Amino acid sequence: MLVRDAMSTVVLTIGPAHTLRQAAALMSARRVGAAVVHDPDGTGIGILTERDILNSLGLGQDPDTERAHAHTTTDVVFAIPDWTLEEAAVAMSHGGFRHLIVLDRGEPTGIVSVRDIIRCWAPRRQRALHAPA
Repeated sequence: MLVRDAMSTVVLTIGPAHTLRQAAALMSARRVGAAVVHDPDGTGIGILTERDILNSLGLGQDPDTERAHAHTTTDVVFAIPDWTLEEAAVAMSHGGFRHLIVLDRGEPTGIVSVRDIIRCWAPRRQRALHAPA
C-alpha cells in the first residue's frame, strides 16, 4: 500500500504569524494533529504539531503571544505519494516524529500520520489473525 492510499488530503495550512492558540483552535476544529506552516518569505514549508504546542505550554509560554514560526520544525522530512507505507513508517521511526508532509511536484498535497498507517495496516492484520487455519 502506498502513502497516497493512506494520507489525509485535508491539509491545514497556516502562516508563521499565527499564534499558538489560533493554530490549536484551527487544528482542533479540523480534527488534525499537525498544520503545514507556509512561509514564502522565510523558511518555506514547515510543520507545527500538537506536540510543539504542548511543549510550549509546558514551558509556561503564552499561547496568545507565541507565534507558529518560533515552534515550527523546518528541517522537515517529506514523503512522496509513491512511497510505500513501510518507507513512511521507517522515516517516522528514524526521525522520531508522527507526521509526514506529502509533496507532489513540490507542493503539499497531504499529510500521512502514524494513525493513518495503522488504519491501513490494522484491518489487513485483523483478517490474518482471524483467518481459518
